[in-house]
Amino acid sequence: MPKLIVCLTGMPGAGKSTIASGLQQKGFTSINMGDAVRSEAKRRNLEPTGQNLGRLMLDLREKNGQGAVAELIKDQIINSKSDVVIIDGVRSNAEIEVLKKIATVKLLAIHASTNTRFNFLTVRARSDDPHDRTMFDERDSREIGVGISASIALADETISNNNLTVSELIDTAYDLIQKWLK
Repeated sequence: MPKLIVCLTGMPGAGKSTIASGLQQKGFTSINMGDAVRSEAKRRNLEPTGQNLGRLMLDLREKNGQGAVAELIKDQIINSKSDVVIIDGVRSNAEIEVLKKIATVKLLAIHASTNTRFNFLTVRARSDDPHDRTMFDERDSREIGVGISASIALADETISNNNLTVSELIDTAYDLIQKWLK
């Protein structure tokens, strides 16, 4: 059976990483696009702040094309032993085009309200997560600027994550993937 790449897209804090982590526990390989940027930042001795990572992401795209971050993870996908690879954090259609050269791609958008997302990010507290509403809004603007809206709009399926438990969110995504595998 050929590989299926399931790209999770959505605004920061919508629940992509929660789904990716839950699906990894169900045996799928999970690759985080942000981790690829964080690894590149480490390689360049950059502190992994939201501002530095955002600037690096934009710089990579400017120098290497809009699919640059997807190029960073190609080998991980190809070398994965799993038939299903979850890509956490696709931000542009150019990234999707890079991945389509490797395997079948399905796009799953995760939606959550602005308040829900801000609360999730505040609780998560990763090094690049916004500490206040201004930083949150700046990050949203940057994400929209790199084309995330188009990826969300072209999704094969969408999950609304405003009132779901973590289990319900993961199970909903898992059930969709099982449907795609048929």
